[in-house]
Amino acid sequence: MHPLAVAAAIVAALIHVWFFIMESVWFMQPQIYRRFGLGSDADARTVRSFAFNQGFYNLFLAIGVAIGLALVLAGRADGGRTLVLFACGSMVAAGAVLVLHDSRFLRAGALQVVPPLLAILGIVLLG
Repeated sequence: MHPLAVAAAIVAALIHVWFFIMESVWFMQPQIYRRFGLGSDADARTVRSFAFNQGFYNLFLAIGVAIGLALVLAGRADGGRTLVLFACGSMVAAGAVLVLHDSRFLRAGALQVVPPLLAILGIVLLG
């Protein structure tokens, strides 16, 4: 894999680990739940289980990228690239859903979409 694709995939994975931490570990902190458009502790408690679960989805996508990159390094390039493409494609799709559902999350959606999209383009166009 091209080094730029690898770097973008790593950034995408780290961003999704950050999402996991915010959604599954720190969610009930006001400065965190407000980032998700919630205005009160009561609102945050209402959606806490959903956020917790969503955080793990993000963690699993990051792990998919990590395993894919490890496979590439281990000489299993086809399987590794496929796994990185799947995980990054899922990140891009989820970010698109976020923005299409609520345009107020355009900034968050861009953060979620751009690095994995760059990884995908790097893999497809640069090898």
